[in-house]
Amino acid sequence: MENLVDGRCGWAGTDPLYVEYHDREWGRPVTDDRTLFEFLVLESAQAGLSWLTILRKREGYREAFHGFDVGKVARMDPETEVERLMHHGGIIRNRLKIRHTIENARRFIAIQEEFGSFYQYVLSFFNDRPLPVVNHFETLAEIPATSPESDAMSRDMRKRGFRFFGSTICYAFLQATGFVDDHLEGCRCKSRNHAH
Repeated sequence: MENLVDGRCGWAGTDPLYVEYHDREWGRPVTDDRTLFEFLVLESAQAGLSWLTILRKREGYREAFHGFDVGKVARMDPETEVERLMHHGGIIRNRLKIRHTIENARRFIAIQEEFGSFYQYVLSFFNDRPLPVVNHFETLAEIPATSPESDAMSRDMRKRGFRFFGSTICYAFLQATGFVDDHLEGCRCKSRNHAH
């Protein structure tokens, strides 16, 4: 895999869906909880799979999980909904992932109640550091799979009962939602959100 392809991070390749995601979403700061919940659901679903597989099923997830309305997802009955969604061709049909999406929604709401928003909760792991954390990597091989923040956040979330959200998935979440800018040096999106 090349480091840069057509002036953007090489991991995006040439698939139009992946390229659009890279150019319009990945690394852009997200502050609203609905979008943060969407990425929490999608990143958790991705465990063991490619991100492109999840992007192709994003609309299916939006349909299956009430447009990522965390309150509606939290009110879903795992006993009946897991069985129903196991027949939904638009999502990854993994019984545990479906069940934990519903259970994670309930934990997400508990965090909102404790911190005021999930966004404020995520900020608490950055100790008032200016965001995004801008990394200056030249090659894809330099980009880490985890960070001290993702280690601490995933550890805390695990204590709170979240599943399918280990440090690697947490770091991918932080990259996707713009808490961390890991666009490569030379990428057309690198300086989009901040001066460096």
